[in-house]
Amino acid sequence: MTRRILDCKGLACPQPVLNARKLVETEQPAEFAVIVDNEAARENVGRFIATRGYETSVENVDGGWAVVGRRAAESSDAAPSPAGACPVCRPMSADEMAALEQKVTVFIQRDVLGSGDDALGEKLMLNFLATLPEFGPELWRVVLVNGGVRLTVADNPCCEKIKALEEMGATILVCGTCLDHFGLLDRKAVGETTNMLDVVTSLQLATKVITV
Repeated sequence: MTRRILDCKGLACPQPVLNARKLVETEQPAEFAVIVDNEAARENVGRFIATRGYETSVENVDGGWAVVGRRAAESSDAAPSPAGACPVCRPMSADEMAALEQKVTVFIQRDVLGSGDDALGEKLMLNFLATLPEFGPELWRVVLVNGGVRLTVADNPCCEKIKALEEMGATILVCGTCLDHFGLLDRKAVGETTNMLDVVTSLQLATKVITV
């Protein structure tokens, strides 16, 4: 079996995922490998490939990793994505689009709420996250970028509040590039490591976006 190679070393988020999506949609290879050189891209590409019905594995290569996708013998080209997969990774049915009514995305860019006093801001953020369950099923996604990703580390008091949101059904998306920048990829304790394509989609498809 010939393996299709896609060299994405040096490409910033979300380009490796975009390139992988184009390859899958245009060529539908039985086996391919996406070469990346940072951990955020490795996680994001692997997660994307899995949503397209491929078996995934990771191989060490010079200067990075090869994220490999192999289509199982019994799989068809139209293999369905897992339930709950990001809409950017698969077509959405009319029923799914209709179900997006009153879907709220909370976009968190910092680890404190407001400005003026960071100690106060930490307490306010904790209270804010503890109050978000009041949205009920309308709370669709919580997206954390830049300093906001610090809230997903186990020793941050806000982490447990975010876990509670995940348990009630909200999808927690944590920017992989941001985790990598702060050296927190291995310390993230809640949510899915994501890329900018998923972030933009979360803002685009939401009926309401709350930015903090």
